[in-house]
Amino acid sequence: MLGTLCACSAALVENTHMLQRQMPSLGRATARLNSHPLSAAELRGKVALIDFWTYTCINWGRTLPYVRAWAEKYRDHGLVVVGVHTPEFSFERDVDNVRRAAREQGVDYPIAIDSDYGIWKSFDNHYWPAVYLVDARGHIRHTQLGDSFTSATNIPIRPPWQLRRSCS
Repeated sequence: MLGTLCACSAALVENTHMLQRQMPSLGRATARLNSHPLSAAELRGKVALIDFWTYTCINWGRTLPYVRAWAEKYRDHGLVVVGVHTPEFSFERDVDNVRRAAREQGVDYPIAIDSDYGIWKSFDNHYWPAVYLVDARGHIRHTQLGDSFTSATNIPIRPPWQLRRSCS
């Protein structure tokens, strides 16, 4: 394992070297749930929220209601939420376990299974949970690490058409 634990709820860290960087590929997923493979190119023109999680992380569980609400609220306006499930423990590598946990917890947005840490490494991610907000041109505009973003004021979720306009 990479020696990384769930991000402390008190930690609010900006991964500033990732800001304005082009979103890395999701193509290194070892499996996918709830969707066909989504590429960075396919997400171009849409606003994406990339959510790194593992189903046993209690801190991620605290963020799930907010991520799920954003996915539902803005889905028809062009926001695409993609969960990237990167396992912390060996039993979390089992896709059937992830599928069962996602169903039980109501995660119905696309999930990229990242059992080999390929996507995790390409984002230079080190925490669960971690959220990357990507604009319509594919640039990372905001990064939030840990579960202290549970107030909508900490993540700049605006109607996606406003993010599209501001990055033209």
